[in-house]
Amino acid sequence: MSGFDNLSVRIRRDAASEGIPLPSYATDGSAGMDLRACESLEIAPGEFKTVGTGLFLEIPSGYEGQVRPRSGLAARHGLTVLNSPGTIDSDYRGEIRVILINHGKEVFNVSRGDRIAQIIFMPVTRALLAESDGLSDSPRASGGFGSTGVK
Repeated sequence: MSGFDNLSVRIRRDAASEGIPLPSYATDGSAGMDLRACESLEIAPGEFKTVGTGLFLEIPSGYEGQVRPRSGLAARHGLTVLNSPGTIDSDYRGEIRVILINHGKEVFNVSRGDRIAQIIFMPVTRALLAESDGLSDSPRASGGFGSTGVK
């Protein structure tokens, strides 16, 4: 993959994920690796469930894993990742589970081996907060939701 930086991430699988392909990039230009379900279940309209992958990661310090929706599932079925993007911290060693919510009108069946989300590895910048009695002015000031308009 030319043009990309490489990051080494250790991965372990449990018995539930045996026989399921490890996460991989679908194309040479893909930013995310597909995550697959290691279990089968139904998600009713309006319902959310966590879906196991049977995978455990050791993400290097200074990086995070971001779990994001798959656009095809969202566009065709209204299925998305509830806490998108979900952050996997570098010190987490538990199973990677994906919180899916069904915004569609029909029950969605997740089958073992289905691609249910994608993971992107990103560098993390840690902030040093500096408490202050005031903040500098800006054109937006305290304008919140919708303050910049639609057009």
